[in-house]
Amino acid sequence: MHKQSALVIPGAVQMRIKNSQSSTGERLSQTKSMVIQEPDSQQKLPVLTGEYLNKAKIAEGGKKLRKNWTSTWVVLCSNQLLFYKESKQEAVANLKPGYKLDGVDLCEAVIEWTTEKSSRKNVIQITTPTGHEFLLQADHFPTICKWHDAIKKAANSLSSGAGGQSYARPSLQKSNSTECLSRPTSDPPKPKPKEPKSEHRRSIMFKLNYSASDNSDKNGVKNRLKKFISRRPSMKTLQEKGIIKDRVFGCHILTLCERQGTTVPRFVKLCVEEVEKRGLVADGIYRVSGNLATIQKLRLLVDQEEELDLGDSQWEDIHVITGALKMFFRELPEPLFPFRFFELFVEAIKIKEQTQKVQAMKKLIHQLPKPNHNTMKLLFNHLRRVLTKSRQNLMSTQGISIVFGPTLMWPEFEAGNMEVNMVYQNHIVEFILIECLEIFGLEGK
Repeated sequence: MHKQSALVIPGAVQMRIKNSQSSTGERLSQTKSMVIQEPDSQQKLPVLTGEYLNKAKIAEGGKKLRKNWTSTWVVLCSNQLLFYKESKQEAVANLKPGYKLDGVDLCEAVIEWTTEKSSRKNVIQITTPTGHEFLLQADHFPTICKWHDAIKKAANSLSSGAGGQSYARPSLQKSNSTECLSRPTSDPPKPKPKEPKSEHRRSIMFKLNYSASDNSDKNGVKNRLKKFISRRPSMKTLQEKGIIKDRVFGCHILTLCERQGTTVPRFVKLCVEEVEKRGLVADGIYRVSGNLATIQKLRLLVDQEEELDLGDSQWEDIHVITGALKMFFRELPEPLFPFRFFELFVEAIKIKEQTQKVQAMKKLIHQLPKPNHNTMKLLFNHLRRVLTKSRQNLMSTQGISIVFGPTLMWPEFEAGNMEVNMVYQNHIVEFILIECLEIFGLEGK
């Protein structure tokens, strides 16, 4: 009868010895397996804080993933972020045995603010050396700012280590000795001749060899990337050759107008002219949404600054043009009503006496930068002409203000009540529409 004995040492190494008898004599074969030995400091990590944040995983192992935002309870530990589906005071203590938490290892991770990966505000990106990328977002800026600083501090401390020592990485230890095989930080050592392995051990040894050479592979990739980056042409050279062009969507209105040598963005003028040519009587103009794929196609052409003819048959649906115009204003880094003027306009709309209110609004609008003022004047005069055809297009002053209120102005930080702010945004746009001639004067002047 076969006998099998196993020696199990928690957190260190396991060794299995298998005895077998044969007719020709006694044979003894030993199978030694090696496992990763975790540092004592990682056995139990204290929970520092926890809060609901919006999370999206956009890459795994360097492969891009479809962005899917979910509300997640986030816990920051000493070396990682943990994600829970729901908040519990005893979230860590009550985990079932064998349950694998979703989380991010912060060692050598890069934490940075981003505006490119999402149209949402207050977004930070976490990129790990293994190619995983996560986005975290909160509507309240001080909240996400606190998390950004805490996560970055944790990542930096892991990279440098307490007291200037390097972060302790897992080591490999032979089951029958105290010799540790540290993970290499440079070229892996030359392999020694090995005795033939049986089939059932190949997968174990492959995983072991892969983990031991993991860091050297990363270093090799980093070195190749550094060489590529150092040899690539400069941004200026690529722009001069026309390979890379400055964007129109998402560009600050002052920068865009300066680049185009005008005080009103060309795309805004083209859209306004086309709508007035064939869209003033369209049912639900500016309220009805156009096909999003066609709007994105139009946006791409505008960003590439291709020759644009909005009268072309592919832009036959006027709601595509109005949708692209609204998207242009929504994607401005700073809205048409600049951030520093938001509270001033809110205070002005609260004035009860009509004449004083008009004068206060007029004074604020004339204090705006010239591109903001002139673009606003062109747009509101255009919307006033849309309202002259309200019987055909079924659009009212209130309907236009509901569409353009949150499109043209929003606060820099959502510190107050969003619903209250939206009411003020709509009232301000509606008031300017009604008093357009008094505030801006005649169009030719």
